[in-house]
Amino acid sequence: GLARRMRSAHINHLVLGLSGGLDSTQAFLVALDALKQLKLDVTHLHAFTLPGPGTSGLTRGSAHQMCEATGVPLEEISINKAVTSHLKDLGHPADARDVVFENAQARERTQILFNQANKLSALVVGTGDLSELALGWCTFNADHMANYNVNAGVPKTMMSYLVRWYSEHRADEALAPVLLRVLDTPISPELLPPAAGKITQSTETIIGPYELHDFFLYHYMRNGFEAKKIFHLAVDSFGATYTPAVIKKVLHTFFRRFSTQQFKRTTLPPGPKVGSVSLSPRGDWRAPSDAVADVWLKELRDKVPKA
Repeated sequence: GLARRMRSAHINHLVLGLSGGLDSTQAFLVALDALKQLKLDVTHLHAFTLPGPGTSGLTRGSAHQMCEATGVPLEEISINKAVTSHLKDLGHPADARDVVFENAQARERTQILFNQANKLSALVVGTGDLSELALGWCTFNADHMANYNVNAGVPKTMMSYLVRWYSEHRADEALAPVLLRVLDTPISPELLPPAAGKITQSTETIIGPYELHDFFLYHYMRNGFEAKKIFHLAVDSFGATYTPAVIKKVLHTFFRRFSTQQFKRTTLPPGPKVGSVSLSPRGDWRAPSDAVADVWLKELRDKVPKA
C-alpha cells in the first residue's frame, strides 16, 4: 500500500518520526519493505527522533540503534525549547503537567515532520495503530495525522506479533536485538517526564490492557455482539488473568471512548486495510462525530452483574 501511494504521488522519499516504541518500529519496517519493492536505497527513508520532556533514554537509544543497524539516516531534533516557548506564548504555567503540556509536544513533533517532508519532497508515514484509533488514544492533528498511515488496520496485539516475527525470521544479527528491546519496552506516549530515567506513563495502566480492548473491538465490529455477550466471552477467555470486575471496567472504557472519539476517525489519513476490521470513515465505519455511548453503558450497568 505504501509503495503504491509513493508511485501515485510520484514521490521517492519518506519521512518517519521514530520514537523507539512499538508502533513507529513497525512503520519503520514497513517503510523499508516499500523502498525495497520500489528498488530504492534505504537512504530514501528519513527518520527523525524528536526527544522532548517525556522522552526516556530507553526509547531514544532504540531509535538510534535501529537506524545504525539498517543504514537509515537518523536526525535528532530536540523539541524542548520549542515546546517551552510555545507554552510560554500560551501563558501556560511552566510546572503544569496537563493535557496542554502533553499535546503541545505531540503537535510540535507533527509540525516538524510535515515541514521536513515539504523540504525533502517526501510523504509523512503515519504510525498510529487500529487500537489507538478505536480508543482515540492519539492527539488530534498530531500523531493522529500523516500522509499515509501504514498501521491504521493493525491492532496493538498484532503489532507485537509482527515485530516479533520480523525479529525471528527477517532481521539480521544487528537489528534483531533492537526489535526485542522495543518489544520489552512499556507502551507509553512518553509525554510526562521520566523518573530516574525510567518511563512513568503507562498507557495500559490508564486505559486498560490492549489484549482486552482488541478482543472487544473484534467482537463488536466483526461480529456485532452486544455488550453483555462481549463481557461473558471475555470472562471465559481471560478469566484466569483478569477478574470480572476488571473486564467490566475496561469494557466500559472501551465503549465510552469508542463513541466519544469518533471525531478523530472522521478525519483520518488514508492507509491500507489489513484485516477484517477497519475504522476507515470512507468505507468501513461511518458514524457521526457526536455519537454517545449511552446504550452500551446502560446495558453494562443493567445486564452485567456487579462483581
